[in-house]
Amino acid sequence: MHYPAQFEAAPEGGFVVTFRDIPEAITQGDTEADALEMAADALLTSMDFYFEGHRPVPPASAPRKSERMVSLPASVSAKVLLLNEMLAQGVTPTELARRMGVRPQEVTRIMDLRHATKIDTIEKALAALDHQLCLSLA
Repeated sequence: MHYPAQFEAAPEGGFVVTFRDIPEAITQGDTEADALEMAADALLTSMDFYFEGHRPVPPASAPRKSERMVSLPASVSAKVLLLNEMLAQGVTPTELARRMGVRPQEVTRIMDLRHATKIDTIEKALAALDHQLCLSLA
């Protein structure tokens, strides 16, 4: 998943970065490179708000000419897809665990953005929601 970010020169120097799709993600950096690194971290950190609040993560908009794309790690992107589908279907973590034939603690780990979940496990969780995880090169 890639989100468009606006990099604006700050009056005191450096750059302020905002995401119109993810308003919780705001950061800044002294240089463009620093701001880009901070933007990736802010975007990732902001995902916690959606997971903890059991709210769907907004889809990314098409970038405008003045914006740059910032990516989430692939594992986090897959977990975002899982969260959004669980919410869309009204499936609780306990119900997902039942469908997967695993303990509820395993689903808790899957939904933890800091836990290094195997992509096969996320694929199994999505299959339990009647979806298939597809990967592609860009």
